[in-house]
Amino acid sequence: MRVLLADDDVLLREGLASLLQRAGHEVVGQAGDGRQLVELAQATAPDLVVVDIRMPPTHTSEGLEAARDIRSMRPGTAVLVLSAHVEVEHAMELLVSGRGVGYLLKSRVSDVAEFVDSLERVANGGSVVDPALVQELVSARRRDDPLAVLSEREREVLALMAEGRSNAGIARRLWVTEGTVEKHVRSILAKLDLAETDEDHRRVLAVLKFLEAR
Repeated sequence: MRVLLADDDVLLREGLASLLQRAGHEVVGQAGDGRQLVELAQATAPDLVVVDIRMPPTHTSEGLEAARDIRSMRPGTAVLVLSAHVEVEHAMELLVSGRGVGYLLKSRVSDVAEFVDSLERVANGGSVVDPALVQELVSARRRDDPLAVLSEREREVLALMAEGRSNAGIARRLWVTEGTVEKHVRSILAKLDLAETDEDHRRVLAVLKFLEAR
C-alpha cells in the first residue's frame, strides 16, 4: 500500500510514517498543507491519502478540499480523514463521495493494529467511520427532521392523512374514535407550527411536510 500523509503536525506525520513502514507499507510523501498535498499526489500516485481536514493557511477545510481535488484527478485514490474534530457537514460530503473513504478521530485511535487494519480496508475500497461521528450524524438527522416533534401515533395519523384519508377513515384504520383522530390532527398541526390562515389549508401543509421528510 502506497500512502501519502498530510497534516500540519510534523510529529504526528512522522509517527504515522514510522507506524506504516513497520507494518510493511510505503509512505510515498508527507505534506503540511493542502497545496503541497495535491502536488505530491500528482507526483506519487498513492493508493491512500491520510489527511486532516483543518490545514494551513486558514485551518478550515483545506485538507478536505485537497482530497476532493485528488479524487477528481484520480478517482481510485482512497481517502482517510484523521481529524481532531467531529465535523458533520464535512464528513457527509466525504462519505457520499464514493468507495474508499473513512473518517477517524485522532483522540480515539488507541489500537495500532486496528488503525492499520482500518487504513487497509479504506485502501481496498471499503469505508470506516468513527462511532462518535455516527452518533453525531444520527443526532443531526434527528435535529433536521421536521417530524421529530411528533409522537409515533401522530406520525401514523399523518401518514394516513398523506394517503388522502378522512378523519373517519383514519379512525377505522387505527381502531380509534373519530374524536381521538381529531385530537391527534389538532396536535400535529400545532406541533408543526401550522397556524390557521385564510390562504393556506393546514392539513395539506402538514402532508407536504410529511412527504418532504421521507
